[in-house]
Amino acid sequence: MALGKFLSFLAAAVVVVAGLSMSGGGAQESGLEAPYRIHTLFSVECQNYFDWQTVGLMHSYRKARQPGPITRLLSCTEEEKKGYKGMDLAPTLEVPSMSRNPKTGDWYPAINKPAGIVHWLKYSKDAENVDWVVILDADMIIRGPIIPWELGAEKGRPVAAYYGYLVGCDNILAKLHTQHPELCDKVGGLLAMHIDDLRALAPMWLSKTEEVREDRAHWATNYTGDIYGTGWISEMYGYSFGAAEVGLRHKINDNLMIYPGYVPREGVEPILLHYGLPFSVGNWSFSKLEHHEDNIVYDCGRLFPEPPYPKELKERESDPNKRRALFLNIECINTLNEGLLLHHAAHGCPKPKWSKYLSFLRSKTFAELTQPKQLTPKSRQMMEDIVHKQDVGEPGKSYPKIHTIFSTECSLYFDWQTVGLVHSFHQSGQPGGITRLLSCTEEDLKEYKGHDLAPTHYVPSMSRHPLTGDWYPAINKPAAVVHWLNHVKTDAEYIVILDADMIMRGPITPWEFNAAKGRPVSTPYEYLIGCDNELARIHTRHPDACNKVGGVIIMHISDLKRFALLWLHKTEEVRADMAHWSKNITGDIYEAGWISEMYGYSFGAAELNLRHVISDEILIYPGYVPAPGVNYRVFHYGLEFRVGSWSFDKAKWRHADVVNKCWAKFPDPPDPSTLDRSDKDSLRRDLLSIECMNSLNEALHHHHEQMQCPDPNSLSTPTRETLDPHSLSPPTRKTPDPLSLSSPNRETTSEITASRKFEKLEEIDASNKSQELSPPAETNQTFTSMRFWIIGLWIFSIFGFLAVMSMMISRQKGQRKRSKSYKSKRRTSYSGFWDRNVEIS
Repeated sequence: MALGKFLSFLAAAVVVVAGLSMSGGGAQESGLEAPYRIHTLFSVECQNYFDWQTVGLMHSYRKARQPGPITRLLSCTEEEKKGYKGMDLAPTLEVPSMSRNPKTGDWYPAINKPAGIVHWLKYSKDAENVDWVVILDADMIIRGPIIPWELGAEKGRPVAAYYGYLVGCDNILAKLHTQHPELCDKVGGLLAMHIDDLRALAPMWLSKTEEVREDRAHWATNYTGDIYGTGWISEMYGYSFGAAEVGLRHKINDNLMIYPGYVPREGVEPILLHYGLPFSVGNWSFSKLEHHEDNIVYDCGRLFPEPPYPKELKERESDPNKRRALFLNIECINTLNEGLLLHHAAHGCPKPKWSKYLSFLRSKTFAELTQPKQLTPKSRQMMEDIVHKQDVGEPGKSYPKIHTIFSTECSLYFDWQTVGLVHSFHQSGQPGGITRLLSCTEEDLKEYKGHDLAPTHYVPSMSRHPLTGDWYPAINKPAAVVHWLNHVKTDAEYIVILDADMIMRGPITPWEFNAAKGRPVSTPYEYLIGCDNELARIHTRHPDACNKVGGVIIMHISDLKRFALLWLHKTEEVRADMAHWSKNITGDIYEAGWISEMYGYSFGAAELNLRHVISDEILIYPGYVPAPGVNYRVFHYGLEFRVGSWSFDKAKWRHADVVNKCWAKFPDPPDPSTLDRSDKDSLRRDLLSIECMNSLNEALHHHHEQMQCPDPNSLSTPTRETLDPHSLSPPTRKTPDPLSLSSPNRETTSEITASRKFEKLEEIDASNKSQELSPPAETNQTFTSMRFWIIGLWIFSIFGFLAVMSMMISRQKGQRKRSKSYKSKRRTSYSGFWDRNVEIS
């Protein structure tokens, strides 16, 4: 009853507030008079997808007490309007749909945003009674009042959020589409500007959007930053080029708006959540694209899956900033659900049954967590170049900030590698933070369980190339770096790039290995012979600058920002050059273009004349003999390695679920005390191999402790699967293999040597071959002894049963007073036995 009264009260309040907004009296109710009148706009279409976003945005608009009225610009065709149910979701101005361009026939729904604003300026009376306009996207949650002049907006100087991926502002794209490319700002998302500026900008915004959309020759990633190269962000460029054309310079703020899943800067209180990307808390996740056809607005009582509770987050994360990020994640979805709950109540839905989650949404705790947020001084701070220094524990010294990144995909194979790398990162003393760049399809994300394995930036998968259809997962590495740079504002001066199949042994710092701006550091990959032949001459203007490097990269952030797109572009270029995949040109013994990404890196760096400091003291492959006196910082276990009869090959564990199975681990390597010490080189080699394997198993053990797995000493039946890669394999996935190739002739000495150099060749998943691999030797005495116990118990049961039967038959014989034949006695005995059993049962 209490819950029903609460919902009825709030629903009534929602209707009253909505009425005020629809009447256009919001500005007056807020006490705003010229020149301080504000109007908020957002653009949508007639779809369920936009309806639930509208409910969330409208609820947050009221909850945050945003001053002034709000208008939904609703772009629908006449056919769509006939069946549309959501006309009452927000104060609305209907706008003719331009999804299908009336002139060109091009299907591009994003153009409705500038077209809707032009329509509003021309036909809405509200546009005549306003001084400032705030423009938002539907997939946003407002956390506090967005007041343009408090943000620093001035006439001629709008305030906007930073969209760093609009690289076209820096290249030929801007020169082609505006007379003032120097005025092009990389902005979007949140826009706050004077009405006079909007009147000047809007027609140009629409015109430039059409212009960029028609310029198909410059849709490529290296021009636009759009990794799909499909012209989808033409509207964003239309805005930036239109603003440049009319002379608007923005005050750019990277603190006001945040994507859930990102960690806010210390001291910053974001006032806008933009849930355009997938985000997660532990194994809970949310992606708006999974709800594209969702009619949740019209389905009484249904909400989005409930996220973890605040109490759980406090226990999960000790770092205050990361904990704040998790709280923002759940605040976003909880505000959406609260809006849906109130909408259902206001539209006559039955009162929902009590639940812990509904009780939380109406609790004082939730109300306090989601009260309107006020701007902090740091939130108001506009973007500026500040050199940050990082304390590394040496008195009187400060060093540039570092951040470490690595790329993976949504698979069990990368999950256990992630556990190993992240654990070793924390053990190594590496300065700064670490981020996993996780490339997944939307389908993969629905089933994925490893969201909480590492701090994660989600990236659209390019394994299947969106334009060519080529299956090449290795391209996700440069694509993910491009996406991360364009969506994350980092204060790190140097970026360390690793592969997932690595174990850190110590810090990797630019000052120790002499990295500098224009001089990245990397490790030698001598098998990249294409740097010395026609391959380099075809794919770079500076073949003399081609370095045979890879594995570990230390690069200045300014170099990486210039270089990343070239890395991606050159990878695509080499991958497409099938005529030069042969072994004598690339060094790839499989001649399958699998190392195109490595050449993409080297050729991209050569294009910019980035000459590397090449160090052979950073990385070692387990199984290789170490140089005397070198303290290697990284194990790269990309190749099979052995210690005596024991061996480890990561490719055999492609489908092994050692992460989610409690106390699962890899086969233990030999005890160091058992090693032959007569050969010093072999001893040092084997000790490093054992250290690598033990580090992986230690990481898994630590992970299982965090999972709160039961005490392994209390388990009566240890799982045999922990020692067998095949028994750990789930049902075969239907993911297409990159290549279907037979293994090279292992008896050829030269090819054995070459194959040991290709640390990524095991990525080629020849599934028929992997089934032939024999698992590592194993013993399990506990399991064997248990089998004897079971057999013994079975035999004992049989003898016991026969003894009972014998006793019962004897008793029956003794009780018989009349004599019968042997046959009759036997039949009577059996009959009595069955009758007795019936009585017992």
